[in-house]
Amino acid sequence: MCLGGNVFGWTADASTSERILDAYCEGGGNFIDTADSYSTWVPGHRGGESESVIGGWLRSRGNRDQVVIATKAAKHPVHRGLRPANLRICLDGSRRRLGVETIDLYYAHADDPHVPTAEWAGAFDAMVKQGAIRHWGLSNFTAERVAEVLEIVAAEGLTPPVALQPHYNLVHRSEVETSGLRELVQQHRLALVPYYGLAAGFLTGKYARDEVIHGARAARVKGFATEPGFAVLDAVLALADELGTEPATIALAWLRQQPGVTAPIASVSDPDQLPALLASMTLKLSRAQLNRLNKVSAGL
Repeated sequence: MCLGGNVFGWTADASTSERILDAYCEGGGNFIDTADSYSTWVPGHRGGESESVIGGWLRSRGNRDQVVIATKAAKHPVHRGLRPANLRICLDGSRRRLGVETIDLYYAHADDPHVPTAEWAGAFDAMVKQGAIRHWGLSNFTAERVAEVLEIVAAEGLTPPVALQPHYNLVHRSEVETSGLRELVQQHRLALVPYYGLAAGFLTGKYARDEVIHGARAARVKGFATEPGFAVLDAVLALADELGTEPATIALAWLRQQPGVTAPIASVSDPDQLPALLASMTLKLSRAQLNRLNKVSAGL
């Protein structure tokens, strides 16, 4: 389970974020995901807030070598896109805020049709060869574009991407499962690290059919709070009750056991919410249990 850093400096202040990070590592986790654009959607925020929180935590704990840090570039409102010059600015900013010499996994956060693929892929290749990043990946890319990127980097002899980060969960399956993305992951041995593992909190069970969706994530949750979505949630809640565990544990365990998935990404705004996520790392759902969830969520 990869700990999502989108909440750091947003719904979790710096002190709370550090307690979450401490508890995550104490519970066996070592993979943290963020982006230079977190959290520009908050009024008054400029982006990089999450990276700054993580960087402060790394400095105070002195544990840089014990964690894997992933961040992203291309969606910051001031530094948008994949132009090589822009990527260098983004990289320098992320390394400064994180306080690290080398970023473990650096994603292209979004595609950029205005820049030739060989140019921006070449920029990531140069970062790897310079030691500024260890690996790179693609986030929010279609299957067609992933295939094209892989073909171009092979033809150009560039360092290939090693990871994909798409939107994937029990109430949003088709983007990975029917688009050809999963086949590419398996064919090219890419790490699938899906975001929205809990569907912006919908799969934790804290939203009911008869209530108005509210809170910081309301706009995102409304897209999942449909009758088919609640049917999936009912199945998750029933299975959680049977196994004596939390709905979030069930949802992430299902995602972790899908073909090609390396680690689902999920976040919490309170350390008390973390045990349910950590439990998903060791829960193994049976084939019958997986089939129950697959059946009710088919077509979503």
